[in-house]
Amino acid sequence: MAEEKKYITSEDLKQHNKPGDLWISIQGKVYDVSEWVKRHPGGEVAIANVAGQDVTDAFIAYHPGTAWKNLDGLFTGYHLEDYAVSDVSKDYRRLAAEFSKLGLFDKKGHVAVSALVAVAVLFSLVVYGVVCCDSLWAHLGAAVLLGFLWIQSAYVGHDSGHYQVMTTRGYNKLAQMLAGNCLTGISIAWWKWTHNAHHLAVNSLDYDPDLQHIPVFAVSTRLFKSIRSVFYGRNLDFDPVARFLVSYQHWTFYPVMCVARVNLYLQTFLLLFSPKRIVPDRALNIAGILVFWTWFPLLVACLPNWPERFAFVLTSFAVTSIQHVQFCLNHFPANVYLGPPRANDWFEKQTRGTVDISCPSWMDWFHGGLQFQLEHHLFPRLPRCQLRKVSPVVQDLCKKHNLPYRSYSFLEANVWTIKTLRAVAVQARDLANPVPKNLVWEAVHTHG
Repeated sequence: MAEEKKYITSEDLKQHNKPGDLWISIQGKVYDVSEWVKRHPGGEVAIANVAGQDVTDAFIAYHPGTAWKNLDGLFTGYHLEDYAVSDVSKDYRRLAAEFSKLGLFDKKGHVAVSALVAVAVLFSLVVYGVVCCDSLWAHLGAAVLLGFLWIQSAYVGHDSGHYQVMTTRGYNKLAQMLAGNCLTGISIAWWKWTHNAHHLAVNSLDYDPDLQHIPVFAVSTRLFKSIRSVFYGRNLDFDPVARFLVSYQHWTFYPVMCVARVNLYLQTFLLLFSPKRIVPDRALNIAGILVFWTWFPLLVACLPNWPERFAFVLTSFAVTSIQHVQFCLNHFPANVYLGPPRANDWFEKQTRGTVDISCPSWMDWFHGGLQFQLEHHLFPRLPRCQLRKVSPVVQDLCKKHNLPYRSYSFLEANVWTIKTLRAVAVQARDLANPVPKNLVWEAVHTHG
């Protein structure tokens, strides 16, 4: 005789959203992930932020393969009594199933090999330019190449972090460590910690770390209320310093992007050496960044004098600003909201919180596939070589359900981003009123 099903409501499920008591629902079946979350490859935050909800769409997005079999041991015996699927979710799940049947998640193309070869060639040219050449211009040229090396290496690290590059999890981890920690000095553990939270809570002002740049930038006037960052566990204080900096953020955006890499190094160290956080593969991540902080200073030391060394480092950092800017373009001009992500409107949230960058196919290498930001967010395990192919289908689905599909040229996306920053800056000035309104003040603030 079949065992009678037990049911709980969505309201009951919502109560299980605290550390030590984390339940989720997938396709109406309720799972207790309270202990397993500590072993989750994507980190604890990714699950903790959506606990107490049905997370079917997010689970499908991140686990198109064999992860379903791992759920059996976590089943509570309960089913969701009021489980329902929206029309857009039905279509999204159908798309994911079709892509899986076509093998798109496994067809990685030659992009990974090409990217790895490009990184190796660029690294060789950088070393040659620094060690074997005496010209200042050769050294600056090597710095430019190093910047592009870091950009391409970051794309490889990103793809391998989503398990899109190699055929096994172990080889992907190797690619992550080499492309991320060893070559760029940015920990893949830090990247996973922030990036998975970003995907699940895209453009939530208090849950998405990629929008929490106070005191330097604010993309919404709602940040003026000193909201609490759930991700970092602290207040984002909009104090007088923040008001002043935000007042000029549309002017400082590009200069800050030129040195934004320094913050990534700082964040890496803060996480890896934090006694308060559990960091997967902490020792391996530390070993990787030690590789970087060995070869990079030695390379810079090969330059003849301190002015050239400073120019070399600054130039290489400035080149990587192209990538930092692009990451901002993908989200700064999009819709924002306050509060936790709701996993049952996965598709809608991704469309409202992302912006694509339109470009010809021959420029795909430059953007690393992330110009198809919406497609990547909807299907994060889809190799970048497949994103252009699925883009028309995603556009049709957005049109069918009257959801936004934003695709701007690189220039247009920059314009929209600066407009967003400027609109908030004007409001910050009204609040701060940092200097008397003389004629110079009026001129700058009217046309700035």
